[in-house]
Amino acid sequence: MIMTSQELHDKLKEYFGFDSFKGQQEEIIQNLLMGKDAFVLMPTGGGKSLCYQLPALIMEGTAIVVSPLIALMKNQVDAIRGFLDENMGVAHFLNSSLNRQQLNDVRSALLTGSTKLLYVAPESLTKDENIQLLRQVKISFYAIDEAHCISEWGHDFRPEYRRIQILVQEIGKAPIIALTATATPKVQSDIQKNLGMLDATVFKLSFNRPNLYYEVRPKQNIDKEIIKFIKANHEKSGIIYCLSRKKVEEVAELLVVNDIRALPYHAGLDSTTRSQNQDKFLMEEVEVIVATIAFGMGIDKPDVRYVIHYDIPKSLEGYYQETGRAGRDGGEGQCITFYRYKDIQKLEKFMQGKPVSEQEIGKQLLLETVAYAETNVCRRRVLLHYFGEDYLQDNCGNCDNCLYPKTQFDGQEQLCIVLEAVEAVKEQFKAEHVANIIAGQSNSIIKSYNHHLLDLFGIGKDKSPHYWNAIIRQALILKMLDKNIENYGLLILTDHGSAFLLDPEPVMLTEDREFADEDDEPNGAMPKGGSGGGDMELMALLKDLRRDLAKKLKLPSFVIFQDPSLEDMSIQYPITLNELKNCQGVGEGKAKKYGAAFVDLISKYVEENEIERPQDMVVKSVINKSGIKVYIIQSIDRKFQFEDIAEAKGLQMDELFDEIEAIVNSGTKLNIDYYLEQALDEDKLEEIFDYFKNDAQSESIEDALETLGSDFTEEEVRLVRIKFLSELGN
Repeated sequence: MIMTSQELHDKLKEYFGFDSFKGQQEEIIQNLLMGKDAFVLMPTGGGKSLCYQLPALIMEGTAIVVSPLIALMKNQVDAIRGFLDENMGVAHFLNSSLNRQQLNDVRSALLTGSTKLLYVAPESLTKDENIQLLRQVKISFYAIDEAHCISEWGHDFRPEYRRIQILVQEIGKAPIIALTATATPKVQSDIQKNLGMLDATVFKLSFNRPNLYYEVRPKQNIDKEIIKFIKANHEKSGIIYCLSRKKVEEVAELLVVNDIRALPYHAGLDSTTRSQNQDKFLMEEVEVIVATIAFGMGIDKPDVRYVIHYDIPKSLEGYYQETGRAGRDGGEGQCITFYRYKDIQKLEKFMQGKPVSEQEIGKQLLLETVAYAETNVCRRRVLLHYFGEDYLQDNCGNCDNCLYPKTQFDGQEQLCIVLEAVEAVKEQFKAEHVANIIAGQSNSIIKSYNHHLLDLFGIGKDKSPHYWNAIIRQALILKMLDKNIENYGLLILTDHGSAFLLDPEPVMLTEDREFADEDDEPNGAMPKGGSGGGDMELMALLKDLRRDLAKKLKLPSFVIFQDPSLEDMSIQYPITLNELKNCQGVGEGKAKKYGAAFVDLISKYVEENEIERPQDMVVKSVINKSGIKVYIIQSIDRKFQFEDIAEAKGLQMDELFDEIEAIVNSGTKLNIDYYLEQALDEDKLEEIFDYFKNDAQSESIEDALETLGSDFTEEEVRLVRIKFLSELGN
């Protein structure tokens, strides 16, 4: 089918009311009208859906649109019907949410030929009755939306997507258009191979979104940081992404008690609630949606002004797609990510038990995310490089690294060391291994290959492996190195790298950022130290008071209040016990037992120094978040096994320990002796308890393990520390 440009523009105006196409939309549609396959790589907000909606309305037959999310299908169908309200049958969806009568209506519309667009989930496409039905229908073409789901290297791999080509053969051949907003060169290759469309015309638009501001912040005092940010952006629409449903519920509740209109969105909610929450966000009845990554795919809200990642995503593809939901109208879009390496370690732990190849892929994707978070190079440049696109400017002027650049240095010598090391190991090892060799960090793998005997081993031992990893990452961006992605990221020299080794020249580099790995959340594991930013003079007075009180009560200082609690006091200046309870790690029990002396000291300090207290930024805490803490307290009172408590609330064991520690740390007494009797022998228990009572300088688990020795596990030390703090501190 051939149409002139004018005819196509007339159809665009007739069906959608637009006067002109966006980007390469017209070329993509003409390609499809001519019966050719197409691979479309178009960033979020580029107008992908029009690329198959318009040709579906023009061409004879029904277009099959394979889509991964039921909510997305409903939105798309509602949108197309909104444009063409005179013909409700023009678009339908086929998925598990339909009842028998609705299924019959869809079948009838298909067989009469009135349906031009049928949205279908890949799982529904595999059902025999649907295959038989579609064989009776003239198919105009197949549109595979969110095509990155095909690739195991994509951020949202769906095994059902890999069967699409077989199903197409069964139903009947027709042109295929595969569309995605995020794909590395490796993922693109996977998609085309799997769909049997290596000869497809490729349309690849720039991944650069100049209006988006990228920033990575340390994950410290995160709840307060987020509330402060949202209140500074009052009445603007925003999305906060969390990795777990539990965290989504907690953050949404926290925002609500702090007078922010927010709702949760995750797969654990029933479909009616999810749909209602989504609609309230679209209709601006709420400012913020707190969600897992399931939210936002295909949501056409152009004026989302910020996207906050409470947890670092599992891959840069996921990060790019989620941040891409900000500023789709070309206006302001702030992308703020909170990062600490501990979250990466948690994600790695969740991969254990999966097939080795899946673990390797997952780790590689995580390492790319770490590289992005810790880099001091322009974030836009790093991001675009990951997707195979060159960004030639040194300073984009719209990311934290470019607006607040770090000192650069001539890295000529360091680059030569890295390139020589990659050559020395015959291009058969990954970045971490090469960095360890240069830094002189011997381990069993290095020894097994005799790499500790290389001349280059330890040549850069004055710097850490972290430093050398930063050099390797910049060598990749400078195209002196490349990653053999087929072999899970082995480093290989490029022609440019080889030429540089022969004739080096000055090159300006930057060191990566060092992120303190703290956990400053009230419901998290016990923190190691504070983040600063408070009244240092008051902080010193509070520490003196704590030391005197500890001496008087013959207790370690950290049992009374930990440093982050004192830091929060030095920021918030609480002068009543009720205000003190708003400080981090201070519950009702702690406030009652130790708080009076502290609020008296602060009250006098505030009066004497005429301090204006920042009460407008006091973060109200959620009592018994989501009922989990109440459930844990009641379950321990009833002597339930910890494993059963964790399973009942969908927690990992370390997450359960986090919750129990938070309960005890805020002043509630728990008796876990029944569990300790089974978990470790009496001698071990006494030795750990005695360590915390007499020797410990802080509550640190790492320090405890170092002192106690290798016979003790982290879990054993955490359990006894809970008993110790509960009995002596509460």
